[in-house]
Amino acid sequence: MSKVVVIGTGTMGVGIAAGFLAFGAQTILLGRDLKKAQGSLSKVEACANSINAAWRDGGTPLLAGTIADWSDWQNTDLVIETISERLDLKQALFSELDQRIPPTIPIGSNSSGFPISDIAQGLATSNRMLNTHYFMPAHIVPLVEVVLGENSDAQIAEQICALYRAHGKKPVLVKRDIPGFLANRIQHALMREALSLVQEGIASPDDVDTAVRYSFGFRYAAVGPMTQKEISGWEGMALAAEVIYPSLSNISAPPPCVMDLVNAGKTGMAKGAGFREWSPEEAAQMKQVYETRLKAAFEVLKIAPELN
Repeated sequence: MSKVVVIGTGTMGVGIAAGFLAFGAQTILLGRDLKKAQGSLSKVEACANSINAAWRDGGTPLLAGTIADWSDWQNTDLVIETISERLDLKQALFSELDQRIPPTIPIGSNSSGFPISDIAQGLATSNRMLNTHYFMPAHIVPLVEVVLGENSDAQIAEQICALYRAHGKKPVLVKRDIPGFLANRIQHALMREALSLVQEGIASPDDVDTAVRYSFGFRYAAVGPMTQKEISGWEGMALAAEVIYPSLSNISAPPPCVMDLVNAGKTGMAKGAGFREWSPEEAAQMKQVYETRLKAAFEVLKIAPELN
């Protein structure tokens, strides 16, 4: 049985812990406060139930503890940090873990903004430290980006990828910790163009969503963009690119249509408004629909044969 320690009791920590628990790993959730960590275990169990209710049949252990007091590192396969997205806090925690955790145990950070090279800078065991970047909701979205820092050991990264594959995830190995890693770079390239089209009055936010969901987004649940062009042929793509690429957005900051919302506090469902107004009932309903659709898409992803 694998053993994984997740540090942080927020939404990402709970989801990451649930993903391992659901696929048979002994899972430990550590927080700053024992009572809060123990209170988060029911959330971990609920998330695990939603993706694989059979995990209970195996009697998989789920434990809680505090970051300061936990010392049972024996047979631990991976430690994952999911604390607040502040570089100073992450550096302080990794400095502590560098001293406390046996050097044979890999340590990952779920940070999406800070490269592991910065988080682990100057630490004696930075070779076993990597980014292990998830996407929300972490218990449902299969992808995990395993990102090498300047000093990361590639063999350790391959071992972590194997661990993820054994626990129902789809890891990708990112060989250099460039900003945004792999998936977020692709996602932000799309968002830059989508937001520019909205800013210029060419399409509404709803029409952008429809265009993506019912065209190439619909196809990408079946195969990725590279394989899709292998199917359709690269010659058509190359000819279209010659016409389209020169007119694509190359803005280097979010456009006013986004910043005006942010500055007005209209940052999405949690605040009741973004590009549209959201009542609490509408927000809850859409989140439920979103999760249901993600689970349906995951079933599509499992269709054999797996060629890419």
